[in-house]
Amino acid sequence: MPKNITIFTTNTCAYCVMVKKWLAAKGHQYEEVNLDQNPERQQEAYGLSGALTTPVTVVTKADDSKEVIVGYNLAKLAPAVS
Repeated sequence: MPKNITIFTTNTCAYCVMVKKWLAAKGHQYEEVNLDQNPERQQEAYGLSGALTTPVTVVTKADDSKEVIVGYNLAKLAPAVS
């Protein structure tokens, strides 16, 4: 099980809504960082993902390793949170 899940989102991102709904349906708690409301954290999201798109989902494991999933990618997201 993941220790922590953080999703970087924007107000206009449809895939962000899909990732949040999927995580909620699976019973996962997550922290949402809306980059429109917190523009000072955009560099953090870019530094983690290397991408200028959202969503950026950061799954922190029990051993503090991080897995970064860009976009709505269930093939990567599902194993990352299991």
